[in-house]
Amino acid sequence: MAGRDVELNGLRPGDPRSAVNRTLSDVEDISEKIPPFGAFAVKSFRGLCNRKQLYKRFPIIVWLPAYSWGYMVEDIVAGLSVGLTVIPQGIAYAVIANLDPQYGLYSAFMGCFVYCIFGSCKDVTIGPTAIMSLMVQVHAANLGPDFAILSAFLTGCAILLLGVLNLGFLVQFISLPVTAGFTSAAAITIASGQMKSLLGLSGKSNEFLESWINVFEHIGEVRLWDSVLGFGTIAVLLLLMNLKNIEGGPRWSAIAKYVALARNAIVVIVGSVIAFLVSEAGHTDVFLLTGNVTSGMPPVQAPPFTATVGDREYSFTEMVGELGTSLIALPLIAILESIAIAKAFAKGKSIDATQEMIALGLCNIAGSFVSSMPVTGSFTRSAVNNNSGVRTPLGGVTTGVLVLLALGLLTSTFYYIPKATLAGVIIAAMLFMVEFHAASEIWRTKRIDIIPLIVTLVACLFLGLEYGMVVGIALNFVFVLHQTSRPKIVWERKIIDSKAILIVTPDQGLVYSCAEYLKHQVIKMATKESVDLVVIDGTHIASVDSTSAKVLVSMAQDLLLQNRTVIVWKWKRSARCTLLRMNREVFQSCVKNDENLEAIVKEIKSTINR
Repeated sequence: MAGRDVELNGLRPGDPRSAVNRTLSDVEDISEKIPPFGAFAVKSFRGLCNRKQLYKRFPIIVWLPAYSWGYMVEDIVAGLSVGLTVIPQGIAYAVIANLDPQYGLYSAFMGCFVYCIFGSCKDVTIGPTAIMSLMVQVHAANLGPDFAILSAFLTGCAILLLGVLNLGFLVQFISLPVTAGFTSAAAITIASGQMKSLLGLSGKSNEFLESWINVFEHIGEVRLWDSVLGFGTIAVLLLLMNLKNIEGGPRWSAIAKYVALARNAIVVIVGSVIAFLVSEAGHTDVFLLTGNVTSGMPPVQAPPFTATVGDREYSFTEMVGELGTSLIALPLIAILESIAIAKAFAKGKSIDATQEMIALGLCNIAGSFVSSMPVTGSFTRSAVNNNSGVRTPLGGVTTGVLVLLALGLLTSTFYYIPKATLAGVIIAAMLFMVEFHAASEIWRTKRIDIIPLIVTLVACLFLGLEYGMVVGIALNFVFVLHQTSRPKIVWERKIIDSKAILIVTPDQGLVYSCAEYLKHQVIKMATKESVDLVVIDGTHIASVDSTSAKVLVSMAQDLLLQNRTVIVWKWKRSARCTLLRMNREVFQSCVKNDENLEAIVKEIKSTINR
């Protein structure tokens, strides 16, 4: 281009109009091309209707033909292990959500069946989780189960839409510190809410502060045997979890492994047997019990789009209004949990986030037709699935069938499950959800990132999970905006051909938030160093927005008034064309792409002398 002895458009060197005697901007087409949206849409539509997409959207077509009968035993064992975990957890999570116990089981089977068809990760199990239960508890407690079921349907629709539109990148705006703070706050809130049942106290306890206020107000009413059973349950669970770490022979290792995996079921069964024997002996008031669990399958029907609470009729619009911000928080949290779990168990394989979102959305939509509350991937049960040696998503079918059998045949036995035992199961699980290791890792890596973690944690505890998440994300955005508005600038002063030159190299692209800062710093430094030329090195500048271009025009004009020349050097095509479109007159002779800065300075000096 400029400075090269070439023939261009029929002009030879020596011609006044030749490329040698003109700047880069004279010979470059600076028009902005409109993206071919029509061609892109046609190509995308065609891409949806081929065999590759069919295999991608229905993963079962890929793995089922290659299924071996040898896998069946391992899948059944894994499915049973997960089922023995999800049954007591489901009942416990229904309690967290302020729903009747059977709703936890209603939420535990449909996701297993749907994910088997659409899921892409063999280890992931979909069902009720502590965080999702906590997110719907306020609505369920005050307005009834219809609102929890509708939230499952709407959450599923939102997740499915995000998946179809390939908008999973939105989850990337939730950083690790915010996620760790949110998860830790949820664990602390859930554990705090179970202190009432652990100690056998009365009263309401949903939120963090409310739970502890209730404990201290009723501390004189602590029930001895409920407390003993609750704390004993936690101790036994921690002991059984570490059982597999005790050294022994191969037979012992196998036994210890499956005992550890089934620990939740073991403590619930033992607690229920104790409560049953005590009740049969005539001591019916020793333990607070779960009570009646509705037996039989849930009705298969459309989710409720209207509801009656007391004397008030709620229309669909009013129900959505009552659910409020949870309809935004629930899909994001569900996606975040499920995809994070899939990545954790992928073992180096790539995860199709879009497919995982489609599968999760369909699980929630299908679940809402069988009275399910919102569901997502469970890290605990996915770990059990993985440790049990699951080979394909078909293991989830075994889990779903086991839950259905429990609903049909075992609900009468659930009557004797002590509330203290369920509280112990939940608290033991929450102990390992508090992200101590993440806080330590963040502090070791980047200490300033501990601020969003702590702010998110505190905001979630005292304002509620949805608002706490919003506060954390907003604070993170403030950090990001501050970084983009204060780019690092490398300054270099040179003397070339008796001209004092200031080379300015920003370390990032220019956006509107940093433009005024750059202008102020450049003019300040140019005045301080008394330079003749200011060279803006665009090595790291890939693009410029219109606001930045306008500010750069103003900066160039201000420097010209001080008899200082501005050179736009080594800018990418997109960025320099934006400047030229903004004000071609100012930047007509400023844009230079020649690597040889000395040649550029000599050219400018000769031009000035003329």
